[in-house]
Amino acid sequence: MLRSSDDDAASAFWVRNGGGSIVTRMARELSLSSNTTPPPADQDGIWGYTALTAADTVKIYRYLLDTAPTRVRELIMGNLKQSTRCSATDHFDQHFGIAGAFDKPWAVKQGWSGFGDIEQGTCRPATSALNGKAATVDLTKPALHTTGTVGSGDRSIVAVYTLHDVGTPYGKAYTDLGRLTRSLNVPGGVRPAGTWFGTWSFGVNVRPEPNTTRDPLLQLPAGVEVLAGCQTRGQTVSVPPYTNDWWAYLPQYQGYVSNIYISSPDNQLPGVTPC
Repeated sequence: MLRSSDDDAASAFWVRNGGGSIVTRMARELSLSSNTTPPPADQDGIWGYTALTAADTVKIYRYLLDTAPTRVRELIMGNLKQSTRCSATDHFDQHFGIAGAFDKPWAVKQGWSGFGDIEQGTCRPATSALNGKAATVDLTKPALHTTGTVGSGDRSIVAVYTLHDVGTPYGKAYTDLGRLTRSLNVPGGVRPAGTWFGTWSFGVNVRPEPNTTRDPLLQLPAGVEVLAGCQTRGQTVSVPPYTNDWWAYLPQYQGYVSNIYISSPDNQLPGVTPC
């Protein structure tokens, strides 16, 4: 659950430890604000509908880092530092926000809801994600959140919560949250080297080499913004009437994507050094 957002594991812990009473109990113990509440009564089984502010999330991280028993701190933070790119159950690419805005070391726990089936272009083919409505909390808008610590020794705590208009594609929300997170002044945070560009098309493959010989590592969320660390010549890719033999290395994904899918007027990306 902590590393790969396994929904089934979360649901098992939710039932085992009392459902909504978990939230009430921990809010009291950590002196969280009244804004932190369990899911609405008619949605009690859906732990993702807990209401929580970014400020209270920071308090939770402070508790883990400063007050929690050592075994609890090491279990939780140790797993968050090993966050996988792909969710174990709904297969969303969860390395947005903090994971894209800063170099390691970081520890992250991400959140998303309301995007429905995965659109073409993420970790795996579409399955499903929870969606729903309730009167007391806005559950109709897609949510995308990034939380965690950044820098050596968990130097800074970061929590960015966002809601998006209904119908917003996952790739746009992913990019908007990334831009917002990168705009923050985070002590101890190191920005990855490279230049950010937009992409186009659906199901764009990220490859382990600058060619299509080997299977892709994953697919980009449609329309997502990517960081080009360097570029090199490789296999020629054609999308009539265009062809391009330049490939960009994306350090976020540890792989290559053809420049033909990057929004730039020339085959070679401006300001990006050769690999």
